[in-house]
Amino acid sequence: MRWAVAETETGGARLCPLDGEGRPAGPVLHEPVLAAAIAARPQVQRWVWRSTAEISRRLLAAGVRVERCYDVEAAEALLIGHEHGQAGQPRSLAAAWARLHDLPVPADAPVRAADTQPSLFESAPPPLPSGADEFTALLAVYADQVARTAKTEHPERMRLLLAAESAGMLVAAEMARAGIPWRADVHRDLLENLLGERMSGGGEPQRMAELAAEVSRAFGVRVRPDLPNDIIKAFGRAGILLSSTRKWELQEIDHPAVEPLLAYKTLYRLYTAHGWSWLEQWVHEGRFRPEYLPGGTVSGRWTTNGGGALQIPKVIRQAIRADPGWRLVVADAAQMEPRVLAAISRDPGLMDVAGRGEDMYADLAARAFAGDRAQAKIAMLGAIYGQTSGDARSHMAELRRRYPAAVAYVDEAAAAGEQGRLVRTWLGRTCPPAPEHASEGSDGPTAAARARGRFTRNFVVQGSAAEWALLVLAGLRTSLSRAGLRAELVFFQHDEVIVHCPAEEADTVAAAITTAGDAAGRAAFGATPVRFPFTTAIVDCYGDAK
Repeated sequence: MRWAVAETETGGARLCPLDGEGRPAGPVLHEPVLAAAIAARPQVQRWVWRSTAEISRRLLAAGVRVERCYDVEAAEALLIGHEHGQAGQPRSLAAAWARLHDLPVPADAPVRAADTQPSLFESAPPPLPSGADEFTALLAVYADQVARTAKTEHPERMRLLLAAESAGMLVAAEMARAGIPWRADVHRDLLENLLGERMSGGGEPQRMAELAAEVSRAFGVRVRPDLPNDIIKAFGRAGILLSSTRKWELQEIDHPAVEPLLAYKTLYRLYTAHGWSWLEQWVHEGRFRPEYLPGGTVSGRWTTNGGGALQIPKVIRQAIRADPGWRLVVADAAQMEPRVLAAISRDPGLMDVAGRGEDMYADLAARAFAGDRAQAKIAMLGAIYGQTSGDARSHMAELRRRYPAAVAYVDEAAAAGEQGRLVRTWLGRTCPPAPEHASEGSDGPTAAARARGRFTRNFVVQGSAAEWALLVLAGLRTSLSRAGLRAELVFFQHDEVIVHCPAEEADTVAAAITTAGDAAGRAAFGATPVRFPFTTAIVDCYGDAK
């Protein structure tokens, strides 16, 4: 049973049941309080609404948890991409309504500045045309989306993708509310130990100032190590030409400034990205609450709006600690992308390897690379990412000989990207061609076309892996709730998930993650021998998980 719901200007709700085609199957009801209206209908299997990010925050604040939803705006983005090969098009309800009625399509509301907290400075959605109301538009747009989904290349896969994307929106909202448990005192101690004393007035901390002085002494003149042009000019005066100040390029130089400069750069990143200012802005009441953006990249991987939650340095992970009596269950999907390639390519040999032990690279090596795990890994990553230099070329040839269907799958995706064709993930997320795509020059594919091909080669694997991960999150969220556990999903990053739970629930949570991974594999890719194991650790501190 599905119900459509829209919030009124007074905080109430308009709602009604829907039939299989997404049209009203009963009278439209008016309720004075949105949260109460939803809480009073536990029999509803899926709520259809405009935007999960908008509505779920208020529901969670009222203590109301929704089992499933359908996010019309998230669905609009996926369907527009699938139908027209257009990424980044307006996805709002107002935009979808305008397309449905051949009206000018309004731009989406600007994204809130990344350096502000999620609860501040919210942007209002674009208004509907005069005479249209949100609930009427919601009903019309949803029915249209149901019909459009039925016309896609693989309707059942697309329905699963839309459901998974909406589930991801729910998970993101709940993770933002729960927050990552964060010890500010531990974080401060780490900063002082690594950076030295914090200087008043915004000056560089003690250790960074000392390293900056060492760099200047090595050059015999004052140099600002935080300014790349200063560094390049200083090396130039010493007769050393640099194209950048990247770590790998600096490491090839024999000069006394290199060691303190590299140390400075490491501390500078920590100071600017996760220093005292970051701690004061983002950590409150023992929690770091980033704003997750599901589907924030073309491939469907998540991003965050500020806070750097997906780039937490290993040293700072020591500050992520479970509450007293609780534990962190940290689960990392083992070799996720090679396993996904096996599933989507249907290569019999590679599926067999992916269905065996916990270490897929070791199993590949035992069959094709004389037991050399490193060579097997290079070959597999070369296939997925298009690496052809060095040893990757010869290793790739061996992989192509033994697993022709798998290599052909990513080769075809690369060729489609080079030629400017649309490329899709397993469930149907679409990677459009680059703007003003030029696939052929006088000497074959242009550099831009080849770059696009390398991107689409990886896109079909990475994007399909992101879909599997969404299904893991959805299944895990449901299983934790139905088991009546107090456990909370608090972190997700590509192939890693963290659950914060009472110590006595930790083993149950670990088992639930394994079950969710297996179920997601079956739901996404059907009955294949491919396994999706997790490396799981139950710890007090995130920094101890690896």
